Amino acid sequence: MVKTFVARLSALKADTRGVTAMEYGLIAAFIAVAIIGGLTLLGGNLDAMLNGIAAKFVAPT
Repeated sequence: MVKTFVARLSALKADTRGVTAMEYGLIAAFIAVAIIGGLTLLGGNLDAMLNGIAAKFVAPT
């Protein structure tokens, strides 16, 4: 019983098939965090710029 558990555990340790998927997942998560952070920093400036442009338009009467 213990031998089979140890054998399965060592086989699981030697299996590296899921490592690549996990690495790609981490890379995607870091890219998402960078995009969210960049948009958060630029969001206020972009909002002000677009509001300034919108204020220059005159509604037709």
